[in-house]
Amino acid sequence: MPDRLSALDASFLYLEDAATPMHVGGVAVFERPRDGFDYEQLLCLVSQRLGYLPRYRQRVLSVPGHLARPVWVDDTDFDLNYHVRRSALPSPGSDEQLFDLVAQLMARPMDHERPLWEAYFVEALAGGRVALVTKTHQAVVDGIGTVELGQLILDTVPQLCEPYEDAWAPRRMPSATQLVLDAVSETVQRPGELMENVRAIVGDAAATVDKLADTIGGVAAAVRTIIRPAPAGPLNKHVSGGRVFAVVRTKLEDYRKIRAEHGGTVNDLVLTVLTGALREWLLSRGEALQPSATLRALVPMAVLEPDTVEFSAAGLVNNQVEAHLLDLPVGEANPVLRLRHISHAMRVYTDSSRSVAARAMLKVGGFAPATMHSLAARAAGSFSGRIFNLVITNSPGPQQPLYAGMARLTEMYPVIPLARNQALAIGVTSYHGHVYFGLNGDRKAVSDVGNLAAMVEDALDELKGTHW
Repeated sequence: MPDRLSALDASFLYLEDAATPMHVGGVAVFERPRDGFDYEQLLCLVSQRLGYLPRYRQRVLSVPGHLARPVWVDDTDFDLNYHVRRSALPSPGSDEQLFDLVAQLMARPMDHERPLWEAYFVEALAGGRVALVTKTHQAVVDGIGTVELGQLILDTVPQLCEPYEDAWAPRRMPSATQLVLDAVSETVQRPGELMENVRAIVGDAAATVDKLADTIGGVAAAVRTIIRPAPAGPLNKHVSGGRVFAVVRTKLEDYRKIRAEHGGTVNDLVLTVLTGALREWLLSRGEALQPSATLRALVPMAVLEPDTVEFSAAGLVNNQVEAHLLDLPVGEANPVLRLRHISHAMRVYTDSSRSVAARAMLKVGGFAPATMHSLAARAAGSFSGRIFNLVITNSPGPQQPLYAGMARLTEMYPVIPLARNQALAIGVTSYHGHVYFGLNGDRKAVSDVGNLAAMVEDALDELKGTHW
């Protein structure tokens, strides 16, 4: 039988348009070793690991007449140099120039007639650094058989890439006749498949209710949430084709000290800091905030499968990410009370027997956050945009140095895609003693995302300076 896209994967393709490309990104900054780390070495490293990621050499092929969902087929014209590209900034390139480039790259949809991923090797950064910017479509990283490329090219020790002879040979592409025959055969064997395909193409309100029921417990609660849309505000605007991207670097030790004094989890504190920053940002835009004002965030979380004892690498590759709706108390002026509100709301999740603690996720090999952010974006993408204001993903990373070849990873920022009518998405990752924020915004609706990034640092300082 053909390797057919799931209904969810197909919906990501059907609903994508020029203004809302559905790919997850990452920005990795490396310290260049004395003996260098160049484009050819990156190509060598990626080609070595592609054997573990068959989907990265496959493209999507539509079925004539949309009789069934598209299928994955080997790209008979696969060209690694097309997918791993070389770029450079005017030397010495600044961080601001790098993140402007990231915004431009993330705004561009990918060619659906090629495998749905791209990587850009960016040279000439100040301080002798280089960067790797990756884009992977949400239909690719399904959490079942495919993880994000960034998880596989990073190692815990530096190592030279040895010459590698790739024995991969593409399978012949099926003909249009074969695609139709396969579709008809599946429809006969599974009549419900046709209706599932129609839902994937046009969208389905009942499917959204079912998804919410799984997430927040019960159909009644799901219906209430859909009836009660997210609070109105500047974040729910029509998304244009342009993007702005800003980052924040903070120290993990600061969160640990606050946790030791005030309680809560590091994730609670990250959400509290973002709430404080969003509050100040809204006020700076002249928004009138009542004490009860909230913004609703969609916060995807890793969970264990039922009957699973421990989170592991095998558990990660099983699409076990659930999205939780969280009302951020942006109207609350006291940072301590904001933390209490968020900790109380998140306790329902953290007390669950299926919740995955950060320490368990850190046992997963490679840079697992790259995959977790991709899975989180998939979870968020399956919801109606009317019920939340923004997406916030947070995934802990390893606290020891990682390397691509001989180059040491120094910083890593997630780039979460924007949904239709959602002008801001925030990804957070911890790595080697730091917490890194990536803020992806619409260029028209959130042109001042740099101001919001600065307010994240201010909100952390505010919380650090608060004593009970």
